[in-house]
Amino acid sequence: MTESTRDAHVSHSLHGGVYPGNLFMVIAPSGAGKSTLVNALLSKDHDICLSISYTTRKPRPGEQDGRHYHFTTVEDFRTRHAAHEFLESAEVHGNYYGTSRVWIEEQMKNGHDVLLEIDWQGALQVKKQFRNAVGIFILPPSLDALEERLKKRGQDEPNVITRRLLAAGSEIAHASEAEYVVINENFERALAELECIVAATRLRFASQYARHTELFIELGIHLPHAE
Repeated sequence: MTESTRDAHVSHSLHGGVYPGNLFMVIAPSGAGKSTLVNALLSKDHDICLSISYTTRKPRPGEQDGRHYHFTTVEDFRTRHAAHEFLESAEVHGNYYGTSRVWIEEQMKNGHDVLLEIDWQGALQVKKQFRNAVGIFILPPSLDALEERLKKRGQDEPNVITRRLLAAGSEIAHASEAEYVVINENFERALAELECIVAATRLRFASQYARHTELFIELGIHLPHAE
């Protein structure tokens, strides 16, 4: 068995940790409905923990510090970044975003699945450290639909919407880097597909072995070794 094949059976980070929890990354251009889908999934599946990112952008109406994001200053963000506190970080639309490394590893070690709302740049950084992180890309049914959604939510000025639409093209080009793609044309269908992806991931050999190690050993089932 090759090293790459063996890695496909073992859920781990490059730091040597073998975790019973899974790491999901939901990626989408702004306006594709990512946050709405994620919130609906979390309301139905209480075995997934949402990673709350740090950001330097201003809160949108209704957003709460510590619930939607950890809102912070550019100075504080740079200090944390220099201390290697982030699993990944990126600059998006002029604002910084970062994901806490320690919190995620603690959750996964304790058997909890973790979900990241993340951009494609951050997803690449996470993949370098957690090889089995599952990327799920949310696509709009069309660019026209994406523009209409951005206008309807009423959160951005016209020039910001234009900038987001221009960025969407380059972001969507990275959909091929994800393990799964969900087209959010019909919300209920998209949510059902997202739930199926989570369920299938939990049934992978690595996930089942990590969660039921004693049973697998009792039954004589062991992790494969390199040849």
